[in-house]
Amino acid sequence: MIATLGFVWGGTFLVAELALRGITPFWLAAGRIGFAALLLTVIWGLLGFRLFEERSNWVSVCIIALFSTALPFALLSWGLVYVTSGFAGVSMGAIPLMILPLAHVFVAGEQMGPRRIIGTVLGFLGILILIGGKAFDSSGSDLEWAGRAACILAAACYAGSSILTRRLPPVDSVGLATVLMIIGAVVIIPLAWVVEGPLPPLSQETLFWVALLGLVPTAGANLLRVLVVRGAGPVFMSLTNYQVPIWSVVLGAVILSEPLPASLLLALALVFSGLVLGQWQALKQLFHKI
Repeated sequence: MIATLGFVWGGTFLVAELALRGITPFWLAAGRIGFAALLLTVIWGLLGFRLFEERSNWVSVCIIALFSTALPFALLSWGLVYVTSGFAGVSMGAIPLMILPLAHVFVAGEQMGPRRIIGTVLGFLGILILIGGKAFDSSGSDLEWAGRAACILAAACYAGSSILTRRLPPVDSVGLATVLMIIGAVVIIPLAWVVEGPLPPLSQETLFWVALLGLVPTAGANLLRVLVVRGAGPVFMSLTNYQVPIWSVVLGAVILSEPLPASLLLALALVFSGLVLGQWQALKQLFHKI
């Protein structure tokens, strides 16, 4: 599951770049969430529409839906107008570095020692390089800094939602993944209409990219994400982000001819160094399972 998620999410930013050639950012987020909600609802219905196994907690589920679907998808779609897919992918490397201090406070058994603290500092140095400087001049727009910030904020949303997902009472994983998408769709579709107006006509190519985003990296990968977080915890789940930056940078360079500036490679090296130090135990656990 970890390997599959890494490749699928690493390629998401490339596909989103292609889709944005024919659709506006918020409608792209609404489209992928809408497609995912429809597919998962069918699967959930076949399994009996189960959700909470003991006590319900709809407040937490609604908050998780906002911070794991509607908000980060909108931020990433908007940010990709101003930054490269490689930048967006590398910024996802911030997720485990944000999860570490959150897990230290909110998840039992995930306390930070000296190694994790050093790793977190190294990783955030890499993130600072990503946000600043001229390494990612992809649009020439004055809003490029805002695009970078949007990608980092999306990473923060994913980190927070992973902690909240782990702390939920016992739930059916398929039901949870489905309900998160349904709530996300209810939020993002009216928001897209208000911000960008009615959905414009889409070409067959654009519709294909939007459907692909909704069915594979949104519906399928979100289901895998919930299974991993609920089963192995948010820190183990964050090992996915070892792969996401690599795939996003490689695919962006090979398919979209995006540049590979030295500061990108330096940021990538710092992020990975921080991840290795900060999650050494989880990494050993992964290799042990393999």
